[in-house]
Amino acid sequence: MDKNKTRERNILQLTQLALLFALTVVLMVVESLIPPIPMLPPGVKIGLSNIVTMYVLFYLGKKYAFVILGLKGLFVFITRGATAFILSFSGGLLSIIVMIVILMLKKINISYIIISMCAAIAHNLAQLCVASILLKTTTVFYYSPILIVSGVVMGIITGIVLKATLPAMRRIKVFTK
Repeated sequence: MDKNKTRERNILQLTQLALLFALTVVLMVVESLIPPIPMLPPGVKIGLSNIVTMYVLFYLGKKYAFVILGLKGLFVFITRGATAFILSFSGGLLSIIVMIVILMLKKINISYIIISMCAAIAHNLAQLCVASILLKTTTVFYYSPILIVSGVVMGIITGIVLKATLPAMRRIKVFTK
């Protein structure tokens, strides 16, 4: 490949990642505008921006999923502070690692919904572990059953939304793994 084509491809990759990050930020802002849903436990969120992270991991690769995670973390740090950053980043990191491990099991055909559920549960459990360290108490783990159930439910929702939005997401696909 000549230098111009390589340069053009790099610009297209950067542009696509910028668009995907912008979509991530929009989804984070939209989710923050949703009022608390009665009967939902405190702190339970749908995780709309995780749809973009899953898309990036599945279709663009691990490296770019970690880039999106880092950018999301930076955005959270700037807008919500260090504690929110640590909680968000730890949850995102473990969820990506869990998805990578599941994807490595190529012999098993696992749906986006199952992968999304596992990632959401991992996200919640990582945040509980970090909260336990920050608060210097293990009592936060009493919240585990609630966060596991909410991880299943929200994982189903984000998996369904990912599957439904894939045709639109694929239209902005410029490069592949």
